[in-house]
Amino acid sequence: MADLVQRLVPDELWELFRRVVPPTEVIRPQGGGRRRAGDRETLAAIIFVATSGCTWRQLPPVFGPAWPTVYRRFAQWSRARVWARLHRVILDELGALGELDWSRCAIDSVSVRAAKGLLTGPNPTDRGKLGSKIHLITDRKGLPLSLGISAASLHDSQGLVPLVRGIPPIRSRRGPRRRRPGKLHGDKGYDYDHLRRWLRSRGIRHRIARKGIESSQRLGRHRWVVERTVSWLAGCRRLHRRYERKPEHFLAFVGIAALLIGNRRLTRIR
Repeated sequence: MADLVQRLVPDELWELFRRVVPPTEVIRPQGGGRRRAGDRETLAAIIFVATSGCTWRQLPPVFGPAWPTVYRRFAQWSRARVWARLHRVILDELGALGELDWSRCAIDSVSVRAAKGLLTGPNPTDRGKLGSKIHLITDRKGLPLSLGISAASLHDSQGLVPLVRGIPPIRSRRGPRRRRPGKLHGDKGYDYDHLRRWLRSRGIRHRIARKGIESSQRLGRHRWVVERTVSWLAGCRRLHRRYERKPEHFLAFVGIAALLIGNRRLTRIR
């Protein structure tokens, strides 16, 4: 089991996780009772569920904690926004090393079918099947900077402003923290004059495909990176279909997939 936990949660990721996880509450200060399951083993089990796509009940007992314990800890950490905070810490580490390229960012979304829950709606591109949508902005290298979820019926254009505003202030190799792209690339779903004006008002240049003028067959020289990131997100099989009734749990799995992408880049350059 130690080898599996070490592979899913390497020492570097564990050290970053310890910086954001809430302190353990001692329920029985007088002692007694069962020993509390370790956070590292529980985190490894959560990452296994995210990457393998198995249900909580199918979680193998090799990790140690039982599946109700793992799910309960996952729900607690999701309420505490641990995944978003860990993602931001990883972005800070990458930014301090000069690994984030803000010169050309890209925005896009991807729809997934949903079995139930809030923030679901008929997907106009999938015969009206119930679904949810993942929205994301990436840097020039494809690293996720901002994430969000919505019903599949929400138009892509409505996600641009919240996503740009959702980019956290990230450390730079030199100078102050940064949170605005130098240029933002988007497809025809964002082809609206009010969005262009809003981006210009924030000092962000834009390159948005125009309806009826540019071909939709070409992704563009710079926008293809966000399509690659979408395929990276699909590496977490839990995102192939939404089974979570609560939208915050679905967003948590999106955040886990994003922080794993960032941690892989961080591990590669260290």
